[in-house]
Amino acid sequence: MNAARALLATLADAGIDTLFANPGTSEMHLVAALDSVPQVRPVLGLFEGVVTGAADGYARMQRRPAATLLHLGPGLANGLANLHNARRAATPLLNIVGDHATAHVGLNAPLTADIEALARPMSDWVGASPDAAGLPRAGALALARARDANGGVATLRVPADHAWGDAEPVRHAPPSRPRVPVDADALHAAVTALRGGGEHTALLLGGPALDEASLTMAGRVAATTGCRLLLETFPPRLRRGAGVVMPRRLAYRVDAARAQLDGTRHLLLLGAADPASLFAYPGQPGRMAPADASRIDLGGRDAAAHQTLEALVDALGCAREPTGTASALRPPAPSGALTADAVAASVAHLLPPEAIVVDEATTAGAALYKATAGAPPHDWLALTGGSIGQGLPLAVGAQLAGPDRPVLCVHGDGGAMYTLQALWTLARERLPVVVVIVSNRRYAILDMELDALGGGGYPCGRALFDLSRPALDWVQLARGHGVAAVRADDADGFHAALARALSAGEPTLIEAVTARG
Repeated sequence: MNAARALLATLADAGIDTLFANPGTSEMHLVAALDSVPQVRPVLGLFEGVVTGAADGYARMQRRPAATLLHLGPGLANGLANLHNARRAATPLLNIVGDHATAHVGLNAPLTADIEALARPMSDWVGASPDAAGLPRAGALALARARDANGGVATLRVPADHAWGDAEPVRHAPPSRPRVPVDADALHAAVTALRGGGEHTALLLGGPALDEASLTMAGRVAATTGCRLLLETFPPRLRRGAGVVMPRRLAYRVDAARAQLDGTRHLLLLGAADPASLFAYPGQPGRMAPADASRIDLGGRDAAAHQTLEALVDALGCAREPTGTASALRPPAPSGALTADAVAASVAHLLPPEAIVVDEATTAGAALYKATAGAPPHDWLALTGGSIGQGLPLAVGAQLAGPDRPVLCVHGDGGAMYTLQALWTLARERLPVVVVIVSNRRYAILDMELDALGGGGYPCGRALFDLSRPALDWVQLARGHGVAAVRADDADGFHAALARALSAGEPTLIEAVTARG
């Protein structure tokens, strides 16, 4: 068989069942091979940022690698922003990037580019097939690297002549590297810190430590020692809601985060990095924890988080009941003016059990997160790398990964324009995602950032934050992509629209026109 079919058969045998794609001529043999490998479902995105973002959402929910198919260097470059987000989330993701045939590269055709150089900053592993016969094994190796203990973005360059040559599938992928074991020295230091005065110790959780079982054990540690329990600001996937231990989320604003960590003598990090502000601000330190606090690293994205927490619980003789469990509480249905708080109240009031919430609400996100704390148990997917335009594609992938679960994406209007083509994929795949566009017709987050930088005296610069001239019409944009849509400009209308959308069983967009921030 040809190597393209052998590659796809190898990946299918190793568990890849969905291929998010925006292919071109150099990938045509891989496209044709999909007809012969029905175990792999192709999902078309009209822009590569949709493709890479959807693969990220799929892999986060499946907890195993997803795959993309991209066209040459420019196609890869179009997808890099959401590959950045995926890498920050430690998402296991395999990119297959087609290249010119080896004899054609030297001709300097218009689409010729250094694919591996483009891929390297946003990838944890970059490689290429050596020849046609070696393509399936190269694919298996790339998939194994994506499956590494810490998760990762692996990018494989495939010259066209390698795809059209002959090869046989590889039935057993090379083993991935084992998960990093519990660090005994770090564990001992953590136990000592917690026993010596838990109230001066903060346990900051991230990534692999945010499933329900891990959160419960962390809550038991907090109940026994009195330590502060925190989670990273932008979790890749967080279990939350009524009955789930809810650490305090580290604040976005530097002053608020520093207040949360004030008095900390020992900062325990599990699946999280030493927290730093997203940007530098005049006269402000970049690190959020006190400079004189000790840092005890219990493991990063590659952490055996569950085993580490089990070891902490055993060593400390922790209480059986955790602290910080969220109580079941839904706010009343809102009425009156449509504000970010009203949007959040409606979502919290109506959120179905076992929903997947995709949060790129930016300035409306704080209200949304707070209001839904006591909603039925659900999963929360955040914008991990700060590169906006992740939310809509993430929702595509999450719904494909969890077809029986409700998916709600709450998105700022400015960021949603980066990847609005994801609406077309929602319609094409008939994915019943509910999208709420919080439309304040402004890059409101930039107003906040300008103020934080001391730029309040420069009102002219704010013209670049204005999205009202002309105003984006999200109802027409959605309908033009095949998605049902409605606009709401008061709280009562939004609440009724959201209730209908959640029961409609089809992709639906609600433009929530809120007061401008």
